[in-house]
Amino acid sequence: MRLKGKLIKWNEDKAFGFIAPNGGGEHVFIHKTGLSNRKRTPKVNDVITFSIAKDKQGRYCANDATFSGEKLKKKEAKSVNQFSIYLSVIFLGLIAVAFFMGYIPKNLALFYFGASIVTFIAYASDKSKAQRNAWRTSESTLHSLALIGGWAGAVIAQQTLRHKSQKRDFRTVFWLTVIVNCGGLAWLMSSNGNHFLDVFK
Repeated sequence: MRLKGKLIKWNEDKAFGFIAPNGGGEHVFIHKTGLSNRKRTPKVNDVITFSIAKDKQGRYCANDATFSGEKLKKKEAKSVNQFSIYLSVIFLGLIAVAFFMGYIPKNLALFYFGASIVTFIAYASDKSKAQRNAWRTSESTLHSLALIGGWAGAVIAQQTLRHKSQKRDFRTVFWLTVIVNCGGLAWLMSSNGNHFLDVFK
């Protein structure tokens, strides 16, 4: 149900305030993230239409709020990048084929699959921490896991869990780790680096 009220207080430094609902009742807390139009600076006496939701601490607050005269923009569902998932599955499939055909040792194949599983779990844990406002897993740790071979699991986690899939700087570094890892694997399988595969036997 949509409610309407007047903004009676706004703290610009902390980006939150309170709305007095039409018809009376308790004042409703609103944070700037609850506004549909975040480019506009709220001012006292602005008329706002809003819904009631709960924040991460379970407190009631205004959500999907719009200023008088503005329409609520419907949030578009974030699409899953199927290509990235297919790329990861194909890569892991090629690792399995390479093992069965004798191109790479068993331990290296198991390492890639194990690293992907561990990386997926690391992403899932980090998202859970973000939702609980707990201490986060560092981006350098996530990148390191991808670099050593867990990038396939990272891609699947990014798309299925919708975590770290939008931040451009993170994704730029992430895909660099993918390129470096794949380049290192290609070198290991070449005549120049093939003798290093003995480490995994």
